[in-house]
Amino acid sequence: MVESIAKVRHIRVTPQKARRVVALIKGKQAEEALAILKFAQQSASDPIYKLVESAVANARVKADNAGEYLDERDLFVKNAFVDEGTTLKRFQPRAQGRAFQIKKRTSHITVVLATPELAENSNKKASK
Repeated sequence: MVESIAKVRHIRVTPQKARRVVALIKGKQAEEALAILKFAQQSASDPIYKLVESAVANARVKADNAGEYLDERDLFVKNAFVDEGTTLKRFQPRAQGRAFQIKKRTSHITVVLATPELAENSNKKASK
C-alpha cells in the first residue's frame, strides 16, 4: 500500500559502476538489499546503501502521514535505476605541449520501494 522514492543526483560514481551494484538489489527485500550493500566491495555501494535507507525512512513517513500500518520487513525494491549525470571535464598536461582530457562522470540514482499489495494492484491495472 505504500510506495516510496528516494533519489540522489550528481553523485561522483560512474553510471556503469553504479548500475553493476544496483543490479544486485533489484527485486530484493529492503532488509536483504541493505545487507548486500553493506558487504559489497564496490565503492558505489556506500551511496546506494544510504539511498535505500532513505527510501525506507520515506516509506515510514508516508505511512505515518496516511495513518497506515507499515512493516518495514514487507518493503522490497520495486525498481532501481541509474541515469547519467553531468560530466566534469578536466585536462591533464601531456608530452610536447599536448593536453589529455579527463572525464569525471556523475550519476543520478533512483530507488523505488513498495509493499507487495501495491505491486499486485499495479500489475492488475496493467493487465486490464
